[in-house]
Amino acid sequence: MPNVKLFVDEAVLAAHKPALVAALRPLRDLLCAELSVPPAACQVVIVPVAGLADQPPINVELALLPRPERTRDKLMALAATIRADLAAPSGGAAVAVRISALDPQTYIALK
Repeated sequence: MPNVKLFVDEAVLAAHKPALVAALRPLRDLLCAELSVPPAACQVVIVPVAGLADQPPINVELALLPRPERTRDKLMALAATIRADLAAPSGGAAVAVRISALDPQTYIALK
């Protein structure tokens, strides 16, 4: 159940929106392949933000349920791939990636 929010600075989004929107499907495909989930399990969105100038203009937050095969090394590699894959669509803007595991005992999702 990967839930991905791309918080994109309004200026970057204004300049690169078509490319960033086009990058959403390949991002979902990557998540499905690397995390062994079907597309219907994913939620991938862009959220426009106004942030401070000294922060990365793109902040990717990925929340997922833990599984034994989702090791720290595997998730670090996934974060690096996400950052690299967003370089071109964002026009080379700095990208931060944060991944957090949700508590399966308390997580609830209604779709």
